[in-house]
Order: sequence, then structure tokens, then C-alpha cells
Amino acid sequence: MKLSVVTTLYKSEIFLEEFISQILSAIIELGINDYELIFVNDGSPDNSLKYLLDQKKVISNIVVLDLSRNFGHHYAMQSGLEYAKGDFVFLIDNDLETSPYFLIDCFNKMNSNDQIDVVYGYQEKRGGGFFYRSAGKVFWWAINKFSDIRIPPNILTERLMRRDYLLSLLSLGDANLFLGGMMYWTGYNQVGLPVSKGLRKTKSTYTMHKRLDLMIQAVTSFSGKPLEYLFYLGLFITLMSILSIIYLFIKKIIYGNEIYLGWTSLVVINILILGIISTFLGLIGIYLFKVFKQVQNRPNVIIRKIYE
Repeated sequence: MKLSVVTTLYKSEIFLEEFISQILSAIIELGINDYELIFVNDGSPDNSLKYLLDQKKVISNIVVLDLSRNFGHHYAMQSGLEYAKGDFVFLIDNDLETSPYFLIDCFNKMNSNDQIDVVYGYQEKRGGGFFYRSAGKVFWWAINKFSDIRIPPNILTERLMRRDYLLSLLSLGDANLFLGGMMYWTGYNQVGLPVSKGLRKTKSTYTMHKRLDLMIQAVTSFSGKPLEYLFYLGLFITLMSILSIIYLFIKKIIYGNEIYLGWTSLVVINILILGIISTFLGLIGIYLFKVFKQVQNRPNVIIRKIYE
């Protein structure tokens, strides 16, 4: 049995020493001798790459995929998963918010039932302040409201996967990545384990802007529901407009010159229509761009060098 541990690098230097120590300790405790530690350098601006190359002189199991630039967390994870050669693949962030010893829990759960294909981590209760927790709730509500598949809320990156499942996941070939959705669209028997996340030493690189982009990516990559909702909203607005015209026309007939249909009402209506049309076109544009990106058939990442 071979184990592949996959993680990505972006401003990760401060975590690497402790992360490597803990993940090696977990692997030793499991009695696994055949393993690889795959680090994907996603254009990290610090000395993460240099540190790992120095560590590789001592720990030969370390493999580093050095991407040509920053492509994004999900694309970097995908490249690491594509490279992994293990019968079991453990995906984890190295910021130590989730302990590398979670690997042991995953193996114990998977070994309890040979029908389990994936063991993933999730938060029973989100940490952070009120705004962060509220934003998280909105994020998962929106994804499950507008997506065609059900994604468990508060899932984490960390998961242990059997190779058959991983090959099916990688066969999807999406250019517009939202791995959280792809992992559940793939199916198979997946079981969640609650995880208590620790405190991060540094500020998260996942800004609110990135989280919003991720939500838009998630919804538009896995569902046509927003377009359906636009269609029905358009019908509703059309119907209300027709009814309003009929109402004003009847009122004008009854009250005659007492009813003034001035410029103010026309300007307000035009602004409302302009806003609605702009929103509709913007959403349609997002979908068209995703189609354009998919048919370009570019690789999701470019690997500058592999240090094996």
C-alpha cells in the first residue's frame, strides 16, 4: 500500500517545519513505509520552495511541483492530485488549522468499512467572528440553494481518498474548478468526520473577495438554476409591467387629466429596467465566459519543474 499526501504552498514557510514533523509522525504511527509528500508551489512569494528543497536532501519522500505562477488553490490541489501515485491519497492544507494527525482518524474510519471510498473533514461549528460565521452560512446556503448537487456545509480541504475514487474525480476535466462540488458530484460512498480547527498563526490568504469569487464559481460551475431564475423573474417583471400599464390606462380613462404620468415615473422605471438588464447580462456573461474557457482547452496549470 502506498500513501500520497498532497498539499499546496502559498506563504506557507512559517508552517512547514511543524507540518512535516506532524505528518511524518502520523504516517509512522500508521505503520506506512511507502509514501510520498507532494508539495505544490502555487507561486508562493516566500522561501517555501527553498526550505523544501533543503528538506528534500534529508527526506527523500518529498516531491515538489513548482508551478510557473500562482494559479489558485483549487488548481494547485488538482495538479498535486493528478501527480499522486498512491493507493490512498490524503489532501490537506499545511497551515495547521487542521492537525495532520487527522490522517490517523481518516484511516481508522476507512478501515472500519471497506465500502467507504472517501473520509472527509467538516466543522460542526464555524469559528471566527460574527461576520465571518454569517458569511460562511450565506456561502453554503447559496451553494446548495442554486446548485444541482447537495454539498455538506462547512466541509474542509482535508480528506482521505481511495485511488478508484480519485481517478473518477480527475476524469471530469473541468476547466472551471470548484473541487468541493466536483468531489460530491463524483459520487461514491463518502463519510464525514467532525474536526475542531485550531488557530492560524497568520492571517488567512482567503480574503472575503476570494470567498465571494469562490461562491460565484461554485454556483455557476454546477448549476443552471440562476439562468432559470432569471427567466422566471423576467416573466414576472413582464407580467407586472403589463398589469401596471393596464392599471394606469384604466385610471387615466376614469380620472382623465387628474392623473399625471410625468418624467419622474418614466426615469425611475427606466433605471429599474436598466439595472435588471445589466444584472441579467452580467450573469449570462459569466456563463458564456465559462464556456469560452472550457473550449479553449488550455491546461489548468503549467508546471515549471518537478523536484522528485
